[in-house]
Amino acid sequence: MSDLFKKAISLGVGLTVVSKEKVEKIVDDLVKRGELAPTESKALVDRLVERGEEEQSQIKKYIYEQVQRVLSDLDVSKESDVVSLEQRIAVLEKKVLELEGSKQE
Repeated sequence: MSDLFKKAISLGVGLTVVSKEKVEKIVDDLVKRGELAPTESKALVDRLVERGEEEQSQIKKYIYEQVQRVLSDLDVSKESDVVSLEQRIAVLEKKVLELEGSKQE
């Protein structure tokens, strides 16, 4: 296997945006040029695809954490907070209606 390609694997350069088909094409080209043994091609494709999926997962996690931090910094209410407040408002509205009904009697 080419040293350059080994370095790319270890660094994960650009694997997050490369599709499996693109990886297979690159590996096939390496096999055709004799830089990679045909018996190694499937294992290499699998490793590259797995690495890309791991990187995508890490990026998603990082983005999620950053969005949560920004929302917290902006003091944006969570959905659970809003639901809780809506439930409390509904209870209070019911009590107000009951009190208004008892005053009319």
